[in-house]
Amino acid sequence: MQKRILVTGGAGFIGSHLCKRLLNEGHEIICVDNFFTGSKRNIHDLMDNKNFEIMRHDITFPLHVEVDEIYNLACPASPRHYQYDPIQTIKASIHGAINMLGLAKRTSAKILQASTSEVYGDPEIHPQTESYWGRVNPNGPRSCYDEGKRCAETLFFDYYRQHNVNIGIVRIFNTYGPNMQPGDGRVVSNFIMQALQNQDITIYGDGSQTRSFQYIDDLINGMVKMMEADGFTGPVNIGNPGEFTIKELAEEVLKLIPESKSSIIYKDLPADDPRQRRPDISLAKEKLSWEPTIELEVGLKETIDYFRKLLNNL
Repeated sequence: MQKRILVTGGAGFIGSHLCKRLLNEGHEIICVDNFFTGSKRNIHDLMDNKNFEIMRHDITFPLHVEVDEIYNLACPASPRHYQYDPIQTIKASIHGAINMLGLAKRTSAKILQASTSEVYGDPEIHPQTESYWGRVNPNGPRSCYDEGKRCAETLFFDYYRQHNVNIGIVRIFNTYGPNMQPGDGRVVSNFIMQALQNQDITIYGDGSQTRSFQYIDDLINGMVKMMEADGFTGPVNIGNPGEFTIKELAEEVLKLIPESKSSIIYKDLPADDPRQRRPDISLAKEKLSWEPTIELEVGLKETIDYFRKLLNNL
């Protein structure tokens, strides 16, 4: 059955892939973005689709549309972007959640919140399960994003309990792939762009801190499965439990770009940077029959090809 689906942040990295997936399934899509971090380049190949509508709008202001489902992705997600205007970042999470939940309540739409592994902060348990409440600095340079997303989860559950709004919450772990912004400051795009341009690959700290890297297609599968899940609110971790040190990631990128003349250099670790990050995905396996399938090397090759073409077209 064709549905009318709203995707906020639809011109962003994740949103553009989600829009494409939902269009391919035959749905009508309203893509909402204020283009602070989103890009028309990401959705250029969707523009001619009769079921695709783009709307420039900031979700910190109310939106009046009729929809069956809402994917709420709108919020700057890389430290470089969310620290640029921290007040606007927290507004995107909190005011945006209130506005989208109000819309879901009025239209009886199911709404999915793109939450984040950052709600766990610098965790004391490893890997992180959904029952862990986190260890987050409430007034540091990352707090606008971390605490904004935590408050958004609170709002979602309050609307669920008080107004019976149909909600789902996914906690997204590090994700990479085509349509990432080349200058977004995230580690995968940083390393690839530096290697392709023969610049020094910059590691913050000694490179022993770990992350789990999930390819975009795996994430989209998890989000769609969560939207389709009946009677399950989450929150649920959506990430790849494969764990790599930052140094291992840098070495893998250099291996896949053998022509690169880049060297690895080390700089001071930023404040509140988590030492470990890895999802426990037992709940996603149980409730959604979901787990990632794309290996890091395969995903990195696709991402490197994307950035190589991007640089060639500059």
